[in-house]
Amino acid sequence: MELSSVILVLAQVAGLLFVIASMLAMGLALTIPDILASVSNVRLMLFALGVNFILVPGLAYAAAELLISDDNPGLKTGLILVGAAAGAPFLPKLVQTAGGPLGLGVGLMVALMVVTIVYLPLALPVLLPGDVQVDSWEIAKSLIFLMLLPLGVGLLVRARYQELAARFQPVATQVSTMAVAFLMVTLLVVNFRQIVDTVGTGGILAALIVLAGSFAAGFVVGGRPEENRSVLGLGTAQRNLSAAIVVAAQNFGDDPEVITMVMVVGVIGLVMLFAVAGELGRRSKARATAEPTEPATNAG
Repeated sequence: MELSSVILVLAQVAGLLFVIASMLAMGLALTIPDILASVSNVRLMLFALGVNFILVPGLAYAAAELLISDDNPGLKTGLILVGAAAGAPFLPKLVQTAGGPLGLGVGLMVALMVVTIVYLPLALPVLLPGDVQVDSWEIAKSLIFLMLLPLGVGLLVRARYQELAARFQPVATQVSTMAVAFLMVTLLVVNFRQIVDTVGTGGILAALIVLAGSFAAGFVVGGRPEENRSVLGLGTAQRNLSAAIVVAAQNFGDDPEVITMVMVVGVIGLVMLFAVAGELGRRSKARATAEPTEPATNAG
């Protein structure tokens, strides 16, 4: 087996381990009321759905048509696919890194995943030329078994066995952190050639504009406090690569450019958004340190 094939297998294992461990860690740290309370702001959730399923797909479509060369139609298709798919498993980890409210991050991720399953079969035939078929169950299957199931197990353990949850939650968090670090390195190694091949096509510039524009839109509609804006910004910019890859494999398996563009956006997005989340986390800590403490009151 070639070295590149070994690295690819390791990247896939790291990706699966990250998703399962991070979802389990989130469940062990939260309760269902925590999540429901975090997403109870109807206005905030409607804004989140609007930017994720109207603004970002429109931005991706415009960037693909205006910036990517007509000689690379597969790259255009890949960018539009990524733009239409929301609800990524990396969101809770990004929120944790940014110091944002974890309950909102998990609740937003679940809401975006559920809507994505319904949205893609309706939107992609409009956004993409040709006869595009979307199998909702194929998308839902991986999201349910790899994300929602571990999250549910963690929530159940947290509700029934709090001491056990408190013991294993740091372990699951550490495993997810190590896995995502390894994943980022291996994705860069495996996809380095594909990233280089997109230079000169407009693909990298289009990906950067979609990512930056998505983050800015989510950040603006997040309102106050700033921690909520961080969650909305990160949640809007981090797209659902799993759903995009499923659709690409079903409909564009003979066009390697489509998967290439999905992976280019994924790799650039991970590096860029974890850097942004780190900066947001430092700002969050600085605000917490600068907040004045309540003055003591004299008795009597």
